[in-house]
Amino acid sequence: MIMKTSWFKLIALLAIASAGFAACATDSELEDSESASAETETSGEDAASGSSEDQTSGSAVLSTAADGDVQTFTIAADNSPLAEALVVDADDEDYVENTEIGKTIYITWTSAGAAVSGDDDGIVSVNGAYVTANNTSSVVCQYVLSGTTDNGCFKLYSSKKSVIRLEGVSITNPSGPAVNNQSKKRTFVILADGTSNSLTDGTAYAAAVNDEDQKACFFSEGQLIFSGSGYLSVDANCKAGIRSDDYVRFMPNCNVQVDASAGNGIRGNDAVIVTGGVINVSVSADGAKAVSTDSIAQFDGGRTTLITTGAAVWDSDEKDFSGVAGVKADQLFCMNGGELNIKSSGKGAKGISCDDEVTLSGGQINIITTGSTVTYGSEDCDPKGIKADGDLCLQGAHLKVRCSNSEAVESKGALYIKSGIAELWGSDDCINSKSHMYISGGYVYAHATSNDAIDSNGNLYIRGGVIMAEGAGQPENALDAAEGYAIYITGGTVVARGGSNASVTATSGSQACVTGSVSLSTTCTLYSGSTPLITYQVPNNNTQSKALLISMPSLKSGSSYTLQSGVSTSSGSWFYGVSTDCSVSGGTSSTSLTASTSVSGSGMGGNPFGGGGGRW
Repeated sequence: MIMKTSWFKLIALLAIASAGFAACATDSELEDSESASAETETSGEDAASGSSEDQTSGSAVLSTAADGDVQTFTIAADNSPLAEALVVDADDEDYVENTEIGKTIYITWTSAGAAVSGDDDGIVSVNGAYVTANNTSSVVCQYVLSGTTDNGCFKLYSSKKSVIRLEGVSITNPSGPAVNNQSKKRTFVILADGTSNSLTDGTAYAAAVNDEDQKACFFSEGQLIFSGSGYLSVDANCKAGIRSDDYVRFMPNCNVQVDASAGNGIRGNDAVIVTGGVINVSVSADGAKAVSTDSIAQFDGGRTTLITTGAAVWDSDEKDFSGVAGVKADQLFCMNGGELNIKSSGKGAKGISCDDEVTLSGGQINIITTGSTVTYGSEDCDPKGIKADGDLCLQGAHLKVRCSNSEAVESKGALYIKSGIAELWGSDDCINSKSHMYISGGYVYAHATSNDAIDSNGNLYIRGGVIMAEGAGQPENALDAAEGYAIYITGGTVVARGGSNASVTATSGSQACVTGSVSLSTTCTLYSGSTPLITYQVPNNNTQSKALLISMPSLKSGSSYTLQSGVSTSSGSWFYGVSTDCSVSGGTSSTSLTASTSVSGSGMGGNPFGGGGGRW
């Protein structure tokens, strides 16, 4: 439920996000107060295999995660409707079904101007095709808009909630917003079933009356809630596409396309919330964001596709970069359901950029960034898939990110992976955290072309899940912790290939590892006696990345295992070249490996602090 006032509404949304992070925090609590360095950890000599309530192991490990396509997937705008069930929450005032409409006024545009009917109280005034409604009555008014004008607009003042129903209307205002809502009350925008509607502004706005705000092609001082199953196209040529000085929310079945060439696509000062619907946004200006908010961006359903082509630009007043992003949230980013697709191609552009915490609890996120780094003097701004200035937690969502020229996922705080699927491809560290990193469940594929695959600038705790990590050649690693910190493996199934193996430190409950080397373009299987435990199809990439580490619950410290190369496989479930249940035969060479709870490696890999970029 979105509360009536901005303050209580913000508290409610913050409570939702805080509850999500409370679940993530249990990992650090189990690690005895998040020690700042490796020396504070207790060690265990030849400890037995560890266990974790979240860990996944055995032949069922890969049966729920299909082999992925993170190298090849594409993103494009998609206006096709979704079949969504609309379940009205009787306690949520954002559902228009819970509002009693007291008066309906019809406004129709023709070549002769605008015609009005149903207005017995003189609420609406007309000047050619420029229409103004001023509701000072005690009832909620609904305005039904239809027809076409190439030189007009609809402007609204109201002391009560309002309903704007679009029934096949096309409004172009060459000198200002197509719709300008000066009411600070909740405004519902209904896209009538089976209709197509369009709003267009000009490339320059005339001076505002009484210095009123006119910040977008569709601007509102108050909350904007879009519903209905019709279609709306917003073509913004001067400022943002859709903007509210409060919040913007999209309900199931609505279909909205925003194209903005000079500003942000959709902006809600207090929040942008996608409960459902089909949302497509394309922005091309430097420094523009497809979705922007000073507070919370929350995705609960529907399908949202965001495409940005502009570059980050230096702001000489702020002395920082004004970055481009698919989603920019100043406080919280929450993904709870639905599908979010982001493609950003400009220099320094981000998929998701959040100044605080990111929670990924459900739904599907697909991100592609292809831009290069942009520099200004000694400052630089790197493109990234996801950048969180606070903690980041994956706890149920399916995340797929390909970042051609920097990190796929970066957290400036702690990073938690508890459940869900992460398919990540980056050129710098694929996953990077400035503080500790905790992996206790889910499926993780991390591939870095020029640095570490998984890089923690604190301790790296692997307690469960399935981890397939591929780092670059020496001195880079598949798994890495900063100097003075350590890697602890107490659960999960881990296959890690890099230029060298980082050190793994034994602790109470440590899980055993085996280490060796592999050749590219071969398939190898780890055997316990005659029983195949895990198979890895080594790809022909990262040509100097041949150091291999395998850890899984069935390995026992001090026991010997055989790594058989050149094997043939059939059937089985696969996750990026790794299977625990395929059929294996043959082999051209074998190596005997002894499991241990500690690994002596070459230490820290590449850049310990991830890429540059200041706030961005």
